[in-house]
Amino acid sequence: MASTDEQPFILIAEDEPNIASFAKMYLEAAGFRVEVAERGDDALASIEEERPDLLLLDLNLPGVDGFEVTRRIRQGGGAMPILMLTARDDAVDKVVGLELGADDYVTKPFDPRELVARVRAVLRRADAPAEALDADVPPVLEVDDLRIEVGPREVFVKGDEVALTPKEFDLLTALVQARGLVLSREQLLEKVWGYTFLGDSRTIDVHVRQLRRKLGGACPIETVWGTGYKVPARR
Repeated sequence: MASTDEQPFILIAEDEPNIASFAKMYLEAAGFRVEVAERGDDALASIEEERPDLLLLDLNLPGVDGFEVTRRIRQGGGAMPILMLTARDDAVDKVVGLELGADDYVTKPFDPRELVARVRAVLRRADAPAEALDADVPPVLEVDDLRIEVGPREVFVKGDEVALTPKEFDLLTALVQARGLVLSREQLLEKVWGYTFLGDSRTIDVHVRQLRRKLGGACPIETVWGTGYKVPARR
């Protein structure tokens, strides 16, 4: 983690004081060091200066909105986990945020215990992404024109590197590693995100769609309707 002490550092980017103070109180009680930024530009400055371990990000920020904050972080190569705060009925916002590279979302109003559990799960996976894989996973996974180098976390299509977000990489690797098996959305959430998700399957579906867009015809992931996804044993 980026923090210099034993307390993981959480940056909350939220312009509603009641929500920010509520989240800050529970996260601090859970042992995290927490700071709040009320504007998107302030959040970006804090990220540059202090390198938080996780960003809890409201999408509707003044100055620079949460979508642009996410885009700048990911375009700059930043792998810091981003957990979006969204309104319950903002389905389109959730999809766009995930497509830009956010790791997951929490809907407002949120249960503080769920928020703390979600933050811990995302940080655990960020600290040890290899936990998403079995111990005997080979250093290189290949499917036709697709090559995954597990150690350096790099993906190549016909020799050209393709930039993936951390969760896209973990999801692709988990599916290729389980080649020939169908993995349900719930299994993938547990394996890659580290918890059982209480909600719809949007997180998995959006990440799969992004992998297909980035990898094109080299994407080996097939949809098993009503169940989940798989990479065929043979193509």
